[in-house]
Amino acid sequence: MAIIGAPIVRDAAFARNEESMRALLAGLTAKGDRVREGGGAEAIARHRKRNKLTARERVERLVDPGSPILEIGLFTAYGMYQEFGGAPSAGTVVVVGRIEGRETVIVANDATVKAGAWFPITCKKNLRAQEIAMANRLPLVYLVDSAGVFLPLQSELFPDKEHFGRIFRNNAVISSMGIPQIAAIMGPCVAGGAYLPIMSDETLIVEGTGSVFLAGSHLVKAAIGEEIDNETLGGAAVHSEVSGVTDIRVKNDEECLTVIRSLIAKLGPRPAAPFDRREPVPPRYDPAELHGIIPFDRTKPFDTYQMLARILDGSEMDEYKAGYGKTLITGYGRIAGWAVGVVANQRSVVRTAKGEMQVGGVIYSDSADKAARFIMNCNQKRIPLVFFQDVTGFMVGSRAEHGGIIKDGAKMVNVVANSVVPKFTFITGNSYGAGNYAMCGKAYDPRLIMAWPSAQIAVMGGKQASETLLSIRLGAAERSGEQMPDGERETLLREIQQRYEAELDPLFAAARLWIDDIIDPTTTRSVIDRGISLAAHNPEIPPFNPGVIQV
Repeated sequence: MAIIGAPIVRDAAFARNEESMRALLAGLTAKGDRVREGGGAEAIARHRKRNKLTARERVERLVDPGSPILEIGLFTAYGMYQEFGGAPSAGTVVVVGRIEGRETVIVANDATVKAGAWFPITCKKNLRAQEIAMANRLPLVYLVDSAGVFLPLQSELFPDKEHFGRIFRNNAVISSMGIPQIAAIMGPCVAGGAYLPIMSDETLIVEGTGSVFLAGSHLVKAAIGEEIDNETLGGAAVHSEVSGVTDIRVKNDEECLTVIRSLIAKLGPRPAAPFDRREPVPPRYDPAELHGIIPFDRTKPFDTYQMLARILDGSEMDEYKAGYGKTLITGYGRIAGWAVGVVANQRSVVRTAKGEMQVGGVIYSDSADKAARFIMNCNQKRIPLVFFQDVTGFMVGSRAEHGGIIKDGAKMVNVVANSVVPKFTFITGNSYGAGNYAMCGKAYDPRLIMAWPSAQIAVMGGKQASETLLSIRLGAAERSGEQMPDGERETLLREIQQRYEAELDPLFAAARLWIDDIIDPTTTRSVIDRGISLAAHNPEIPPFNPGVIQV
């Protein structure tokens, strides 16, 4: 394999980039620490008075000591539902962690946040957890402690395909796939939410705090006039000795977690997917230099080979069609020892064999054609794909249209959609328009999708979008016979830009689960390592069939 990259000149521009990236990371760390506080100190104190561990304490005690935890959706609901006091992390903690050495998806309701009530985005987060478990054939553990649906928003999470009922449907499908599901009722489990633990393979219930029923005592009295307390209605004793709804009765949270570990320890071994792996080799160049490579000014070009050289093992890559379609880099390499196929947008301005200049970050017909062929090769060879997005979209204009950019773009989107090997996506910079789709955005089922703090996700860039929106406003005003003074135009443009820029922030994307997390660029190698390790738990790789492709 050829060595890529070169030593970096630590000049003033590098220092500015590094300072900017570290400031962004420090800000994210501070925000993340606040999110991990859940409902706050008072809510946590009330929770502990009930002899209950917090959701994060439960997870920490459940996983193997010192083992790595991959959290999904830490910033879910960030800045959302402010009219209701917010919902840190959507009131649910989702992690992939090792229990008795077995990789497991853990979903824990955070009862310090609105008593663990489900917001619309909470439903989406739970579905993402189940999706990860199904894709990678990982056991699921549910730590249930929830008051049920957040009623003021019930219409946004009740009846539709991707709403609350989909979770129970997935319970059934996951069971049919032979994936173990264990549920622990560690607090209230109410109404429709009662189906989640009972549709699991085994259900534990904690004495004194756990309860499960389709309707609580107040609703029972209102519906049929019966007066009864919740413990007598659906507590641990009732469901362990009378109804037979639950399988194992435990005295407290600690015993509950110990029993879950014991159950997971007895799971039988599963075959693994045959992804190629060799002894890992560190990059030739320091991954910490990624902080200074990514430009603070996103309009500035930079050489993506320099970025890849700090991620790939030995900074080596067998490049595919190196001299063709240069605004996309494609090649075979290794990350943490795993064989991977890399597809990365080249942010430098490049020159074609005909001497034509192509703008970096834009996908042209030749680069789309190259990438489609390369992705098909990776599927043929059973090599996982890693996408590094920094894309402003497909090329536009008469020359591109006459050259068939839509046809070539469709070809690339087709093979990404139909890929059967595991895909992993990292948004390092821009992620605009159809470029997001072609480079394996969330809609194209990446096993994991992460963003660097430098990421932006939108239909188009802020400047173009703001000017387009302003033109629409001005056109409407002119049609109604109004004239807007220049000063008002500038004020309106600033307002539009500020609103649009806020939506470009990666936190906006993380809040809505367009991405799984925002990570330090230096952890990219370890995330890929963990991701492929998880993917290897699923040995079932169906035949690759891209269907009809225009050529």
